[in-house]
Amino acid sequence: MQTAKQEVAEMLQHLPENSSIEDIQYHLYVLEKVRSGMERLDTEGGVSQADAEQRLGQWIIK
Repeated sequence: MQTAKQEVAEMLQHLPENSSIEDIQYHLYVLEKVRSGMERLDTEGGVSQADAEQRLGQWIIK
């Protein structure tokens, strides 16, 4: 797994040259949310696709 610094450096390389500070902040926010979600998945586990569809199916009005 990459370090946070390596992830940010890679992210910055993929952004357009005319990216604003606001654009960079947004991408950092998304990167952190994805990273924390992956860590949470590792520690707490996840839900299978079939289980998620079953749970969401309860909310769909037919």
